[in-house]
Formats: sequence, structure tokens, C-alpha cells
Amino acid sequence: PFSVLGEIVVNEVNFVRKCIATDTSQYDLWGKLVCTNFKISFITDDPMPLQKFHYKNLLLGEHDVPLTCIEQIVTVNDTKRKQKVLGPNQKLKFNPTELIIYCKDFRIVRFRFDEAGPESAKKVCLAIAHYSQPTDLQLLFAFEYVGEIYHNPAKKVNGIDPGGGVGGISSASGQQTPLFETFSDWDREIKRTGASEWRVCSVNEGYMISTCLPEYFVVPSSLADQDLKLYSYSFIGRRMPLWSWNHPNGSALVRMANIKDVLQQRRIDQRICNAITRSHPLRSDVYKSDLDKCLPNIQEIQAAHIKLKQLCVNEPFDETEEKWLSSLENTRWLEYIRAFLKHSAELVYMMECKHVSVVLQEEEGRDLSCLAASLIQVMLDPYFRTIVGFQSLIQKEWVMAGYQFLDRCNHLKRSDKESPLFLMFLDCVWQLLEQYPAAFEFSEVYLTILYDSARISLFGTFLFNCPHQRVKESTEFAISKNIQLGDEKGLRFPCVWDWSLQFTSRDRLLFHNPLYIGKSAPSVHNGALRTFKRSKKNYSSTLRGVPPALKNGIIGEQEFLPRRNSLILKLKPDFFQPAEGQSHSMEQYFRDWFAKPVDLHGVILPHLSGTQIKLWKLCYFRWVPEAQINHGGSITAFHRVSLLADEVDMLNRSLRQYKSNSSLQGPCLELDQSRMYFRANGLNDTSGAPDFLSSSFPFSPVGNLCRRSILGTPLSKFLSGAKIWLSTETLANED
Repeated sequence: PFSVLGEIVVNEVNFVRKCIATDTSQYDLWGKLVCTNFKISFITDDPMPLQKFHYKNLLLGEHDVPLTCIEQIVTVNDTKRKQKVLGPNQKLKFNPTELIIYCKDFRIVRFRFDEAGPESAKKVCLAIAHYSQPTDLQLLFAFEYVGEIYHNPAKKVNGIDPGGGVGGISSASGQQTPLFETFSDWDREIKRTGASEWRVCSVNEGYMISTCLPEYFVVPSSLADQDLKLYSYSFIGRRMPLWSWNHPNGSALVRMANIKDVLQQRRIDQRICNAITRSHPLRSDVYKSDLDKCLPNIQEIQAAHIKLKQLCVNEPFDETEEKWLSSLENTRWLEYIRAFLKHSAELVYMMECKHVSVVLQEEEGRDLSCLAASLIQVMLDPYFRTIVGFQSLIQKEWVMAGYQFLDRCNHLKRSDKESPLFLMFLDCVWQLLEQYPAAFEFSEVYLTILYDSARISLFGTFLFNCPHQRVKESTEFAISKNIQLGDEKGLRFPCVWDWSLQFTSRDRLLFHNPLYIGKSAPSVHNGALRTFKRSKKNYSSTLRGVPPALKNGIIGEQEFLPRRNSLILKLKPDFFQPAEGQSHSMEQYFRDWFAKPVDLHGVILPHLSGTQIKLWKLCYFRWVPEAQINHGGSITAFHRVSLLADEVDMLNRSLRQYKSNSSLQGPCLELDQSRMYFRANGLNDTSGAPDFLSSSFPFSPVGNLCRRSILGTPLSKFLSGAKIWLSTETLANED
């Protein structure tokens, strides 16, 4: 089970029991609990009970948890009625009889040490606490792995060459994911979007100007390098304006940090806006959106996430069912999802209809603007709704733009900076995928696994706060380990886009959405060629029963009172409200857009009414046994559509074979290889759905949400760092 290069066992204990069910021990598994420098692993020869399917990750076993996925470690001694939340380098004065691991992906894993050696159990608990809460970035496993790669270049992981930062999923056209680390990647993006009045700037080469900007970025052609150097001192973090994307009508999307020099603020702001205006073919005005004033801040998003986590793993689940929707509303998670989608849609209107360039302004320009800029581009550009395009978007707007993955994902357990903005972005994209399933090449399984991959410390993609930090830290590490870098700028870490490191080619087929309609994929109906369109009748039915203030999903000026248990929430008063005339024009734009058939290869806009913003159940409920629907959930439709798509592919192959033979060109040598995970046994396949399908597919809740039923363990107590459980206040605590 320890096939990853550089992985070493640091402690282990035998005769451990992994708890599977809350109310009985009959399904528990016996085995060995192992702590490595990469993960905790439970090794057993017992078959997993009640489980008919397991989606295999090549890096992680069925019972493994990456160390960077661990949220809290709780040790319990039932005899002495003691428990303790273990921090790094802490002592444990009692021998634990139980270990509870709270994970960042909402799992709760429990182990019992009734038959294990007391000292061995204590040592493995302390080892897990120590290695899962490193105090230094270079102690994360990726550094150990990449050090081994450089010292042993001939070695491979999982039978293939390591990623090295250049891997990616190939699309049908064989494209690779651009990483935007080079001048040429940015130049190609300029050409792709037709941004003729913008240029790639190399003024930050070697991170000479700003350590939180990429070495190369795009600026208006009219701004000289000397001007940029001069202006940079006035911006927070010296983060000069960054070009993100260009609309075909010439409007640009730009990100900008706040100007800290109050005396120079107006002058510099005017010069930047003038330069952006000159880059527009119509010399249109610039529209500035202050994201700090019109969107929830990172602390509010973190608070909502904690409440959501409490709700999804609360115990007992059935007792909360009656007030569950009210509790969900009180988390404000869906409210914030709606806020980001709404504001992004309004900025789409400014670029698409008003033909003006949009500047996203934020204090540092590397949190809310990552999310807003990405959503705007997903709505406007169908390229970013393909797998390769979506990955390039994350590289461009998150990784290279300096989103602080290290702090926001809390890899080093510094919780004061933690905030799940990246998860919120994936959730927003899932909402769009749910509303326009044929517009996206990827599936919700892909989005969920992408979220999980952010907590695997092997990949450099989601490990650092900025590209400069990767170069600086890895260079220091290379010097300390006598690694010769040559001309390379820092060590090359495996890239998360090299999915072959985690999954087989067969399993990666689950990433693909069978409903996706490619650019040249018209449908034939009764001999007539049709494109995929939504009728006007369908549009009107989606608005039936929605309050007038929410027609077209846009909240109007008038106040309204949401009904009890409604998810329709009024946003904070200081959220963005357009001027009255502009508001009417915007309303009309959305009304007209929703009245027309949707163009899956054009702009897509979100429905925002209460019933249309949903909880992403696959991501948040996959470990909850009570929420699992056997032979149900969206996977049943996914399965059926996959079979239909596979039958269509089979027909196409048969037709090509027939044409090839009839034109005397010899037999067709095309491989009979399906692009679907679920495959038809033949034309007119009438076989039913596989027995292992459930609403949690391809994940399994078995053994992954084992709540402590006797004493009770509310998650809120551990998320806040408290050492007393609500239901065990009489228990003695040990500091």
C-alpha cells in the first residue's frame, strides 16, 4: 500500500478495530493502523461489509486518509472518562482506547484499541498528530517526494513518469492544459481571445516587482514597463492590474488590488482606466466593481462552511430532519453561492450588453476576484466549460494569480486564514452544470475529485500561496538536499492535471459528461437537423410561483419576505445594487435572454430563485449513510444517458465501417473503444442499472462517517478547538 516514492512508515499498531457502524460492532474490521509521512492507512484482510463498489485512487487505498485532509484528531479513554484533541508536539498522559479522525471532506473515521498494545496505540496517535500538523511548508510530503525524484530520476510512480508540472488530460483534439508559467502561454491566450490591444508583460521576471504576481501577465499595450514599475509601488502587494479575458466585442475583464497611496490614488486610478479604455476598440468606459463591498468576505464564507459541515455530519441525523431546510438556510452557504452567481451575472451583462470593460477591485486582488473572474469566464466562454479549458482557467485565475492555497486550505493548520473559496467556486460551477448539463464537458464526479485533490499533499498545484513561494521554498529545499537545479526555477512538483497519477484511464471516463454537446454535434429528429434548444414554454414554467422580485433570478429593489423554510434570502443591504435606469436595462437583458433558446456554445446565465440553487449532495452527503439512496440519485440518469451515448457511438462506428467497406478502402481499423464509463452491451441494450449504483456513487459512505453514538461527539466542538463535548460535560479533561 506504500507505493508512492518517498513514503515511509513512521509508526504503526496491530490489532486495531476500525468501526464501521455506529450502533453495532458486528461489521467492524480488524487490522493494522499505519501512519506514514503521506497518509494514515488501515491495512486489513477483511472484506469491506455492505459495500458493492469502490472507486480506486492509485495513490490512496480504500481506508487511507491523506495527512493534509485531517481536520482534528481526538483521543479517548473510556475507562478514565478522558478525551483530548491532539495538537502537534503534545503529550498524551493516558493510554487511548479510541481514536477519532475528523476529516476536511466531512468524513469521520473511528478506530478502537481494545486489543492493541497501550503504548503502541499512544505512539501511533502522537505520530498522526505530529505529521498531520506540520509547522513548516517544506515538511509537507510533496517535498520528500520530489526530492526522491531528483535523486532517483529513473524511478516512476504508479508505473508512469512523474508529472513534473506538464501533465494534463488530453481532450479529443489532444490538447494539453496550459500552465501559464511561460510568456508563450499568455501570448496564445491573447490570440485566442482576440485581445489585440493587450500585451504580455515580463517586467516581473524573477519576481523583481511583486512576489505574489506571476512572472508574466497581460497589460494594456499603451502602458510601458517603466510606468508599471512606477505605479506598482502604490498597489497593495505591488499587485498591478491583471488582464483575465477579452470579450469578442473588445470588452476586457481585469483584476486589480486596491491602491494604498491615498494621495496618488485618483491619478493612478485614472491612468489605469484610461489605458484600459484605449485597449477597447470602441474606447468604451470602464466599469469598476468593488468586490469587498458587494460580496461576502472570507471570514463569512468560512463561518458558513463550518455551519454546513456541522449540519451535514450532525448526530443524530434523523432528529434534525424536521428543521433541516431551516438549518441549511441558517448556514448562509447557499445565500453566498447565490450572491457570487448573481454578481457575476450582472458583470456578464456589463461586458456582453453594455460593451464596457470590467475591473474587479479587491483589497489584495487574490481572493474574491479569483472566484468572480472565473465565474464570469465560465458563463461567457464555452472553452472554459471543457475539461482542458476549465483546468487552464484554474491555472490562470487561481494558481498563477496568487490565490493562497496554503493558507486558505489550511495545510499547515493556521486556522485564522482558512476559507473555502475554492470549494465555493466549484459549488458555483456545479450549480451551472446542474442547470445546463449539456453545456459542460465534465461531470460532477470530476468537480468532486478535483476538490479532493486539493487536499493531497503530493501535488504542487494547490500547495502554495503563489508561484514565487514555490520557487523560493523549493530552491531552499534543493540546496539543503544537494539537488542540482540547473536552469530550472525551483523544483518541479507533480501537477494535479496529470490525472493518470491518481486514476486509471477507465476510471477517468467518469470525468466526462455524457450529456455534453460538442461544438459540431447537432441532433437529428425525424430527419430534420436540430440544435439543442430550450423552448419558451419551458422558460415560463421555471418562473411559475416565483415572487415578482425574483423573476429571471435577479433580485429586484422591492423588499419581500421569504416564506418559512425558504432558501430565498435577501442579501445584505450593502451588496451591489445597480442604478435605477441601469437596473431596468439589466432586468430587460435577463428577461430577453431567458426568453430565447439557450445557446450551449454561447453565454449561459444562472437561475437564482430559491428552488434552483441547490445543495451539492454528492460532495457534502456522500459519506452520510442516512442520505444514501440505493439505486437512486442523479447517477441513475447518468448511467442511462451513458448507455444511450455509447449506443450512438456504436452506430457511428458501424456507419463508418460500412462506408469504409463500401468505398473499397479496406476494413476500418478504428479501435472499438468507448468514451463512456458505462457501456452498452449492444444496440437496444435493455439491461438494468448495476446493483452497486447509489446517490453516493462512485464514493461509499461505509465506514467513512462513523459517529460516536454512546458519548456523542458534536463536530462543532472540535472545529472550534474546544476539548469538551456537549454530551460529555462531566468527563474530565486533560490539558
